[in-house]
Amino acid sequence: MNLDRFTSALADLETRGRRRRLVPRRIDGRFLVDDDGRRLLNFGSNDYLGFALASTPPSPSTHNTNIAGSTASALVCGWTQQHHRLSESIAVLESTESAVLFPSGFAACSGTIATLAAPGDLILSDALNHASLIDGCRLSKADVVVYPHGDVAFVQQQLQQTARPGQRVWIVTDSIFSMDGDIAPLADLVEVAQRYDADLIVDEAHGTGLFGQAGSGVVEMLGLKNEIAVRIGTLSKAVGAQGGFVAGPQAVIDYLVNHCRPLIFSTSLSAGAVAAAQRSIDQIRSDPQPRVHVRRLSRRLREAIGQQCGPDEPAAEVPIIIHVVGSDSAATQASSELRQAGFYVPAIRPPTVPAGTARLRISLSAIHTDEDVDHLASALSRLTKA
Repeated sequence: MNLDRFTSALADLETRGRRRRLVPRRIDGRFLVDDDGRRLLNFGSNDYLGFALASTPPSPSTHNTNIAGSTASALVCGWTQQHHRLSESIAVLESTESAVLFPSGFAACSGTIATLAAPGDLILSDALNHASLIDGCRLSKADVVVYPHGDVAFVQQQLQQTARPGQRVWIVTDSIFSMDGDIAPLADLVEVAQRYDADLIVDEAHGTGLFGQAGSGVVEMLGLKNEIAVRIGTLSKAVGAQGGFVAGPQAVIDYLVNHCRPLIFSTSLSAGAVAAAQRSIDQIRSDPQPRVHVRRLSRRLREAIGQQCGPDEPAAEVPIIIHVVGSDSAATQASSELRQAGFYVPAIRPPTVPAGTARLRISLSAIHTDEDVDHLASALSRLTKA
């Protein structure tokens, strides 16, 4: 094999300070133990409710605790009673007719968009959507228009001027944007979608478990469950397990089961992942305190570092706090200085975010304390004054 193409690309990334590497680390409660043994307060995890750190792992199966994997794809023999129960629990949480599980949130997003949208359709996709949604749009072979982030007026203009008579139109958006921590204007998108007979698909990757009276996400919090038929979610963030799901009308779920390649041709979720997700979904439905706590911490940190948010602004309680630094080197240096102070706060650089907007991304968890957040706020204050 000729490796010149790959080594040249890696050398270019190295020169620009953007080469990424896998670093072995150990998780110890709310601490991350770095490769040199340093214990850092971990503000880089997406384990928003702390469920991934449950002290007693759930039994993989009530029928056979020796099962590690699922043995096959869902349609062959990998869909067990436990998989079915979890999908039913998710449908109840989401107030939909049905739900289906995927091997990852990425597969759920990319597979769903690529399967439901067809050549000749039109997709309007937010510019800051997750890579999995972007890939799904590309794979669908539909016409795709990327609209400026959160710009509902632009969406309406496209529906008026670009959409052809009779053309099926999809609007695709995250509910919470992972690298900015803001919330999509879902109510306005619903109003425009209904006016022009478009279908809205929402990825609740960073909303599931955190918002709404039942904990299903931003769609529920905004009272839009009846208006947004198809919702995608992950089991790897607030749920603290692994995998993804799609919830929606029975006909949509059945269509995915019969046509969605990432679902049909992937081995089903492992028994352990299903058991862990089931426990977390049950807890989300029964105990609101973890999500109440982490949302309160989010507001506390924002107030401490001077991010202005109104008392009724939902984005103030998103447990993703962003501090844009600018250059790649400045963000890396800021992350390094926080590490020296005992905090793990990752620097996010291009291509994940646009050039010139490298940033620190702070993720809060229900296992954090008020003192943890206050200490981080003090460290950030010293950093910005330096």
